[in-house]
Amino acid sequence: MNKILPVILVLLVASGFVLKDSLRRVEQDSFSTGEVLRYKVHYGMINAAEAVIDIAPDIQRVNNRPCYKANVYGKTIGSFDFFLRIRDTWRSYIDTAAILPQRFHRNIEEGKYRKKENVNFDHYRNLATVEDKKRTENFKIPENVQDIVSGFYYMRTLNLEKYKVGDLIQLQGFFDDEVYDFTVVFQGREIIDTKAGSIRAFRLVPKLPANKLFSGENAVSVYLSDDKNKIPVMIKAEMLVGSIKVNLYQYGGLKYKLNTVKSL
Repeated sequence: MNKILPVILVLLVASGFVLKDSLRRVEQDSFSTGEVLRYKVHYGMINAAEAVIDIAPDIQRVNNRPCYKANVYGKTIGSFDFFLRIRDTWRSYIDTAAILPQRFHRNIEEGKYRKKENVNFDHYRNLATVEDKKRTENFKIPENVQDIVSGFYYMRTLNLEKYKVGDLIQLQGFFDDEVYDFTVVFQGREIIDTKAGSIRAFRLVPKLPANKLFSGENAVSVYLSDDKNKIPVMIKAEMLVGSIKVNLYQYGGLKYKLNTVKSL
């Protein structure tokens, strides 16, 4: 038996069955359960849509790990709802210790287009299992990969005070069956006028690949509040046709007071 055991271990390693001991641990004090953020979405001067980002009041358990249940809801309103009806739900179960996605869900309803998908992440074996109506398929993923929702929350764990203008933040994400290298440029601080008031904010600019939607690689700016919460207070996007602004108008359940600027 003693002679057989090393052979078995070698076979297990070669087969990928020996798992990592543990996931990373990310210390954070920026968000918790019960946070709710509400946004108006403007296309040019038109109030086109509304969005809600929240964390469920209770901790969930996924893959035997405690997780935040983070939800993003978006819907068109007014005349936009008549021409292009959108009802989108994005959901990530984010590991409370590692700030990594354990499970991702999206339900897309945009005009006649429909897509419903679940992704289960196995960070010990570096696998993502994608399930939809037609298939169940496994994909190899790198360590500490994010989904599109959990990546925003991970950004909020960073100590942005230490960054200088031009510094790069680099992540890897898994979306639409592919792994993406994601680079964000820190562009300093600004005061942003939102529907929730004037707020001191960090400006982050994700570098975009060439595409037929956005106007250049620096077309999107994300503004996170310059305080311990680091909530997204504004997103601006320059499109090839027009511009979009996602504007915070209501918030609740924050851990700290928002860093607003008093009017003179």
